[in-house]
Amino acid sequence: MSTNTLRLGVNIDHVATVRNARGGAYPDPIRAAKLAEEAGADGITAHLREDRRHIVDADIDGLMAALTVPLNFEMAATEEMQKIALRHKPHAVCIVPEKREERTTEGGLDVVRDESRLAAYIAPLREAGSRVSIFIAADQKQIEAAHRIGAEVIELHTGAYCDHHAEGDFAARDAELAALGEMATYAHSLGLEVHAGHGLTYETVAPIAAFPEVRELNIGHFLIGEAIFRGLSPAIGEMRRLMDAARSGADA
Repeated sequence: MSTNTLRLGVNIDHVATVRNARGGAYPDPIRAAKLAEEAGADGITAHLREDRRHIVDADIDGLMAALTVPLNFEMAATEEMQKIALRHKPHAVCIVPEKREERTTEGGLDVVRDESRLAAYIAPLREAGSRVSIFIAADQKQIEAAHRIGAEVIELHTGAYCDHHAEGDFAARDAELAALGEMATYAHSLGLEVHAGHGLTYETVAPIAAFPEVRELNIGHFLIGEAIFRGLSPAIGEMRRLMDAARSGADA
């Protein structure tokens, strides 16, 4: 894979959300992950939450057994999740903030406030061979703290940028986009690998994909929703096309 190629990680959490609404076995998130893999996903992302509202432990077992592309295991920095990650040793572990009452992840992790604990927390994960990513806002102090604690990767939270776009607040959107670009460059200068994600759609992906320092986008909810109308493979294929066009500078 070229160093300029932008990877796509597909988050399959909300296939599990639909399954859990009925309490049965269908739709199967592992089947969705395999379809995503076949459609060109470079990795699969799954967030095992404390309350197991979508992905459950058996899904992680199944994904580890079934996938040939890397699994990005999203998790809160809790003892329970650390034990699960150390048992499975996924390719990547992304540490995210988590609140029981939130509908989705609302912001980036506050690494500055919890630096010492997080440094100790991620050390055994790195020793086990997992790449550790920290999900943070486009904030210089948070990036520097992530670098100090030994993270190899940061994932920039694109939710505010996407929300401003959806609300039609284009001045705020463009300001957030500029901050994302500036902080992607800064993180790269520190030797961190830069990923991005949260809330990205066909309308918002191109400017983020065009940042040369960003190596991977993780996209889930929109793709699972779009799959209702066009199917999962075509939905992923269109996202892949838009990403590649933005990366190459072509007219999407």
